Amino acid sequence: MTKTIQPSQTAAFYGQALLSFGASLTAMGLGLVYLPAPGWIRAFLAIGLLYVVTSTVTLCKVVRDRHELSEVTTRVDQARLDKLLAEHDPFKVEG
Repeated sequence: MTKTIQPSQTAAFYGQALLSFGASLTAMGLGLVYLPAPGWIRAFLAIGLLYVVTSTVTLCKVVRDRHELSEVTTRVDQARLDKLLAEHDPFKVEG
């Protein structure tokens, strides 16, 4: 039997990702607030920023789901192969 390697994610990496996301979103928000431009331009850029953030989250989910689907398919194929190998007797004589 082969043991699959489970990818792990450390708490530090998770925290760094959250902190980085929060810092970038805060910096962009502050930049939009203090931008020397009329309100409608700042509102347009804010909506653009929200669109980019939601599109990024959606893309991350799609990539994750596709990866998980390929893992499930690989596991099913591996289970079938393991079953065939377990049932095979190389010393069995036919006839």
